Amino acid sequence: MTPTDHVVGVDAGITSLFTLSTGEKIDNPRHEAKDRVRLAKAQPALAKKQKGSANRAKARLKVAKIYGRVADRRRDHLHQLSTRLVRENQVIAVETLSVRNMLKNRSLSRAISDAAWSEFRSMLEYKAGWYGRRVVTIDRFYPSSKTCSVCGVVVESLPLDVRVWTCRCGAHHDRDINAAINILAVGLAVSACGDGVSPLLV
Repeated sequence: MTPTDHVVGVDAGITSLFTLSTGEKIDNPRHEAKDRVRLAKAQPALAKKQKGSANRAKARLKVAKIYGRVADRRRDHLHQLSTRLVRENQVIAVETLSVRNMLKNRSLSRAISDAAWSEFRSMLEYKAGWYGRRVVTIDRFYPSSKTCSVCGVVVESLPLDVRVWTCRCGAHHDRDINAAINILAVGLAVSACGDGVSPLLV
């Protein structure tokens, strides 16, 4: 694939599945949520069937098909997005996320699992290898959301429900876009100096 001068930072989220340093926000399709009603009917029906019965086997197959449909739609969406980003950009900077620890948050675990961030980063990695691109990961402890991408000041606190904020320098930020811009800046620094690159966590 022909080299390109384009680079991009990617911030993972839930409301927006991913936010790019270009300002583009990728909507979260919430595939699992769309089939939650079907699952809510199919799973109790499975539980009521007698173990070892033909009806239980049919009910189990029905549940499996719903989960399979969710997984297929999610995977197709991630493949399209990852292929697009790799084709368009020479360097893609992403945050290293400890997804296993994040899944311990019961209020967010279902949404995080459905977002499949780790699967997406894995796709970026191997596709970048195919096409001569580079995926750079930055440390998960870097305060990408709390750092002003204009002046570099780090605010002391920025609760998750605060989606826009204004720095003391006067810069007005969308939380996710600001994070993506910072991720790109640090990623390019890592790419240039080779320091601080860490493996992807799942």
